[in-house]
Amino acid sequence: MRAIIQNGPKLPWYPGMVPLSSEVPTRSGIARNGDVELFYEDLGNPGDPAVILVMGVAAQLPMWPDGFCRQLLDQGYRVIRFDNRDCGLSTKLDGQKAPGSVQRRVVRYALGMGSKVPYTLIDMAEDVRSLVDHLGLEKVHIAGASMGGMIVQVFAGTYPERVHSVGIIYSATGRPFSRLPSWELIKTALNAPGKNATAEEWLEFEVNNGIVYNGPDNLPSREQLRQRILDHRARSDYKIGTVRQFDAILGTGSLLRFTRAIVAPAVVIHGRNDPLVPYQNGRVVAKNMRNARFALIEGMGHDLPEPVWKPVTSELLTTFECAVQD
Repeated sequence: MRAIIQNGPKLPWYPGMVPLSSEVPTRSGIARNGDVELFYEDLGNPGDPAVILVMGVAAQLPMWPDGFCRQLLDQGYRVIRFDNRDCGLSTKLDGQKAPGSVQRRVVRYALGMGSKVPYTLIDMAEDVRSLVDHLGLEKVHIAGASMGGMIVQVFAGTYPERVHSVGIIYSATGRPFSRLPSWELIKTALNAPGKNATAEEWLEFEVNNGIVYNGPDNLPSREQLRQRILDHRARSDYKIGTVRQFDAILGTGSLLRFTRAIVAPAVVIHGRNDPLVPYQNGRVVAKNMRNARFALIEGMGHDLPEPVWKPVTSELLTTFECAVQD
């Protein structure tokens, strides 16, 4: 593992969506994995090398901002982003619930053990495989953020022959006794609204979370965060899906068996100020991959605001090129 440190430039955080030019070919569709339908957007020239982007818990595909995707498109890559199951415009698995208490699942997860849940990250990695098959792609570059980085570890470890290169962004392996979130974030989570909370109370809670997630640098205004949350709610607002996605992480347990099976060139990117998944977890991911380097970005938290687009995409592009040379 080779570790490098990048300085993230301090720029205005918003507008977070730099619209794609009308010249960018854009296609959308539905891929199917059994009963699960996955909504996707396919950007760029179909003949260019394909990059699959996988997002995290409750994060719809626009959480890969247009401007971020544009930086990959401009370098000659085709970009595919999609909604995970239980999120966005993809299938909602209504009525499915994990048995037992979440406290028990959390304890088991802290020990690296899985639990019985409606679906696991292994199932979500199969969703990715179905998407890749649907698009007729033999091999892809693949990058994931947060839970998406976990799904990528499972996919790349299970299907090494389908992967050119791997990018893991602010993620973890789920190994026993992993580094925990910051106390500030835990305190914020403990102040979550109750069952009878109003939409405005939930919105305020999500804004507070967003402030903490971004860390002290590159900080958005409260109004900017409010607008982003409202835009995403207008597209899809499905909170119970968030619970099942979180359970998918808990139910899978440690990912080390997948992480250690990854053979493709890889980069693990993490923000020094990440309060949710401390950067030490990213180092563990990189150390357990055969051909990975670790990139620590100063000033970056657990989000992809505009100031970190360039540092993150430059690391991904370097890794893509390494795969071509190999």
